[in-house]
Amino acid sequence: MFSRLKEDIACIFERDPAARNTLEILTSYPGLHAVLMHRVTHWLWGHKFYWLARVLSHLTRWITGVEIHPGAVIGRRFFIDHGMGVVIGETAVIGDDCTLYHGVTLGGTSWDKGKRHPTLGNNVVVGAGAKVLGPIVIADGARVGSNAVVVKPVPAGATAIGVPSRLVESAVKGDDTRREAMANKMGFDAYGATQDAPDPVAHAINCMLDHIHVVDKRMQFMCEAIKHVSGEQLDIELPSLDSCEIASTAEELSKLESEKSEASDDPPTSLGR
Repeated sequence: MFSRLKEDIACIFERDPAARNTLEILTSYPGLHAVLMHRVTHWLWGHKFYWLARVLSHLTRWITGVEIHPGAVIGRRFFIDHGMGVVIGETAVIGDDCTLYHGVTLGGTSWDKGKRHPTLGNNVVVGAGAKVLGPIVIADGARVGSNAVVVKPVPAGATAIGVPSRLVESAVKGDDTRREAMANKMGFDAYGATQDAPDPVAHAINCMLDHIHVVDKRMQFMCEAIKHVSGEQLDIELPSLDSCEIASTAEELSKLESEKSEASDDPPTSLGR
C-alpha cells in the first residue's frame, strides 16, 4: 500500500509543475484523495459490500468533487488533475500511467447491464471537459483533446479532438527524436493537446484546393488543344483562382505570410486563361 502511495506522489511531481512538496500533495490534492478512497471502495465492492462501497464513494464525491464508481478498475500511477467534475462509470477500465483533467466523463450510452463504459490503455491523457462514451477502447498512448466527445475507438498514439471527435495526425512526420525528447521531459501531453496537431478540416480543404488547381491546369491544356485543332475561339472567361492555403496553427500562418511576401517580390506570371 505504501509503495503504491509513493508511486502516486511521484507521478504527481512528474505531471504537475505546481506541486511543491509531499505534504502539500497529501493534504490538498483531491484527485489523490479520490484515488486512495477508490481503492478502499473497490476492495469492498469486490467482497460484495456493495452498499458500504457506494456510501463511501458518495462521501468521497461530496468531499473531492470526483465520482468514481467502486466497480471501476484503475491501474497504477493514475493522476486526476484538479479533479472537480470527473465521473468514472462502473465498468470503466483504466490502465497504468493515465491522466485525467477536470470535467472528464467516462460514461455509458446504454441502460443495459454488462460492459457499457470505456477502456483506457496505458499512458492515455484525457483533456479537460472531454466525454468518452460507450464501451470503446482508447488505446495505449492516445490523447483526447479538451471538450472532445469520443464515441468511437481511438488507436494507439493518436489524438482525438472535436465534437464528434476526429483523429488528427502530426504536422511533422518522421520527427521521432523531438517527440521522444518531449515525452521524456514531460511524461504526457498537457490537456491532451499537441502543438504539432493541425486542424483536419483545414488539411482536407487544402488537399481539395491542391486538387482543384491541378484539374484547372489540365482543363486549360485541353482548351488550348481544342482551339489549336478546331480554330474556334472560346468566349468563356474563367475567374482566376490564386493559390491559397488555410493555416491551422500559428506556425503555419507565419510560414504562409512569409511565402506570400516572397511571392509579391517575384515578377507576375500569367496562366493564359
